[in-house]
Amino acid sequence: MKNWKKMLVLGTTLAVTTGIFAACGESSASEATSSEPTKVTLWAGGSDNVKLGMQKIVEAFNKSSDGKEYKLNLQFITSGTGTQSLSDRIVAAKKANQKKTDYDLILVSDAEYSAYVQEGGADIFEKYDQDKIPNLKNVQTKISAGEGVLVPYRGTTVVLAYDSAKVKTPPTTAEALYQWIKDHPGKFAYNTPGSGGAGGSFVQTAIYNFLPEEAMNSSDEKWKSQWEKGFDLLADLNDSMYQSGGKVVYPNKNQGTLDLLVNGEVDMIPAWADMLITNLANGTLPDTVKMTQLNPGFTGNVDTLAIPSIGSNKKGAEAVMNFMLTKEAQQILLDSMAAIPVIDSSNLSSDNSKYLKDLKIDSFRTASIGNLGTELNEEWDQKIGTLTK
Repeated sequence: MKNWKKMLVLGTTLAVTTGIFAACGESSASEATSSEPTKVTLWAGGSDNVKLGMQKIVEAFNKSSDGKEYKLNLQFITSGTGTQSLSDRIVAAKKANQKKTDYDLILVSDAEYSAYVQEGGADIFEKYDQDKIPNLKNVQTKISAGEGVLVPYRGTTVVLAYDSAKVKTPPTTAEALYQWIKDHPGKFAYNTPGSGGAGGSFVQTAIYNFLPEEAMNSSDEKWKSQWEKGFDLLADLNDSMYQSGGKVVYPNKNQGTLDLLVNGEVDMIPAWADMLITNLANGTLPDTVKMTQLNPGFTGNVDTLAIPSIGSNKKGAEAVMNFMLTKEAQQILLDSMAAIPVIDSSNLSSDNSKYLKDLKIDSFRTASIGNLGTELNEEWDQKIGTLTK
């Protein structure tokens, strides 16, 4: 009986002791796990120059002090590939009431903000905690919409790119450009508006130049009734556009028109300033290619960061937002994609700076027309795209 009691006490002691060791082991494992950086996923879309810039940002963030707490990953959707757009994915997930997804942070222009809200509701994005983004105090750029939700990280605009060896005196106004196109048939191209923002800006500018300036930042359906003059202009220009095989061709994607300029098949195109500068800097474009701004100019935008409400790591997203406003990140964006800085650029220098110096930032035009942008592109497909068939 005594031996049985001793065995019981010994077994109980061993069990308790083992439990303590196990608990300690679990605690240590938990501490080890919690010390690992938590994942933050940044979703972006656009052209290859944007992808390159974001890849460099990811590398720099993960090497920074914030990288010890958060690990940044990039998911990129290349424009014009026919895959579901980022906005469609976010809105669909929101409407499906998905929670804790990996849509932690996204790139979105201030021009796209109203479309997101229109489709996904006012709560599609989280408001950021300003105290978590102290570098906001350095921002000098204004956004057209989304105050308290959107954090600007770069500016950009569409410009007129031309081969100066062939075009000695480029147009300076929209009217002069349209006349130049008619006078030089086959020497101008713009991409389909749904496949890239440069072509989209050309189309939108041609249409909205006939409308009051307020229409540029309105999603009111009433403006659709005033699109007719602009579409008539685009139809009138159709026969003077770039041709291949005896037929008018509207290239696919921003890169499509840029390739035509590189190959000398056209003399002039609308192009994103940052994309153009990146190609000039790496030698892809001949140094005879120049850029100029029209009056009134093509539309551009301020590119921003936003936190979808369906994400799972708001704190990590805010850390990335704050990093994007550092001198280091702004320098990376200037070097890799000729992004126009949103902070004081006097301390930033780059080979790309020489191209940016002639851009008049105060003359940039922004547009935020919500879902009207999609409807406008669809109407272009029906009214202009079909003229080539």
